[in-house]
Amino acid sequence: MGFYERHVGPRLVSCVCGAADIRIEREKVVPAAKGIVLEVGIGSGLNLPLYDPARVSRVIGVDPHAPFLKLGRSRREAAHVPVEIRQEAAEAMQLPSRSVDTVVVTFTLCSVQDAARCLSEIHRVLRPEGRLLFLEHGLSGDAAVARWQNRLNPLWRPLAVGCNLNRPVLGSLRAAGFTIEEVEEYYLPRTPRPFAHLSRGKARTG
Repeated sequence: MGFYERHVGPRLVSCVCGAADIRIEREKVVPAAKGIVLEVGIGSGLNLPLYDPARVSRVIGVDPHAPFLKLGRSRREAAHVPVEIRQEAAEAMQLPSRSVDTVVVTFTLCSVQDAARCLSEIHRVLRPEGRLLFLEHGLSGDAAVARWQNRLNPLWRPLAVGCNLNRPVLGSLRAAGFTIEEVEEYYLPRTPRPFAHLSRGKARTG
């Protein structure tokens, strides 16, 4: 891992993902979490202030990237809910099956090494009555936008420390065995469309 991946890229990504417009979208998702919560790709902890301590007993944050976790230290210390950090890959989580009530993924499926394996693990650890809450950017259904996403992705991915513009969010969820209960697809305001296609919603196993 070079200097950019250790010091520059994580700060850039955290700054972009912490923008006001994106925080507004996070506020529509994260407060619905309850019980034991698994946050995949917790990174710099941008969601931590949004968890409701009256609903959440504990947050287990999984992330393999030490530079992102380092940026989140102050947010973890200030959190109003207990936080446990596991520095491990989402594709091979060391959590018991059916052990969490809610899984939260926000701007995470774009950058995991293997989205299918990650979602398979999420499916495994989520209790049957639990829910997956997601807010992800990915491949647009508009062919013209999708073409630009495919063109830009090779340039964007190293700049954004592994983030991909063109992963199909809903298709990946369904392929992993999730049933999507609620979903809204839209473009983030004031953002070029290749970078702005969002999917926000709720899913369950089976």
